[in-house]
Amino acid sequence: MTDDTERSDAELALQAQAGEKHAFDLLVRRHKGPLYRFVRRYVGNDDDAYDIVQDAFISAWMALQRYDRRKAFSTWLRAIALNKCRDFGRRQAVRRRFRWMVAFHEAEPSAEHQEEIRELDRREDQRLKRLDQAIAQLRSFYKEPLLLTTIGRMSQEEAAKQLGTTTKAIEMRIRRAKKKLVVALSDLKGEG
Repeated sequence: MTDDTERSDAELALQAQAGEKHAFDLLVRRHKGPLYRFVRRYVGNDDDAYDIVQDAFISAWMALQRYDRRKAFSTWLRAIALNKCRDFGRRQAVRRRFRWMVAFHEAEPSAEHQEEIRELDRREDQRLKRLDQAIAQLRSFYKEPLLLTTIGRMSQEEAAKQLGTTTKAIEMRIRRAKKKLVVALSDLKGEG
């Protein structure tokens, strides 16, 4: 019998597709660290990243029969996580709008609401690092290629395929993302 560390992702995925849960557990162990780092950079928060990674692995398990073993498992998994990050971003936007509407319509927010907002702010301030915050503030248009190539370790060609664009477009987006990060980090001098 082969040592678990010697089995390829494709081999483990095939076994997992056949119902061998241990094979999927090995894939999770193998990919959870890099996937967490990717998601963490996208959302800028430890707890949210942890939840999104959990959701991504659950979705991967549920969709395992659709996985094409001719492609890298890590690429397929990152695509699932990227979709989960996008969903999270949409939910956050709705929550921000709701909070604004509540604050706008209430003459005086309740003490409970004020304390909840203060607690959320404290937690966010404690958990976000300067670079993570700057990356999280980038538009998806710039953030996705940057994270896929840096944290996800994809080539620009692979990122272009994943995002449905050209390698030249990915190169330009990464260059602009880096410029935006330099500006954002220079504005944060003294914070940290």
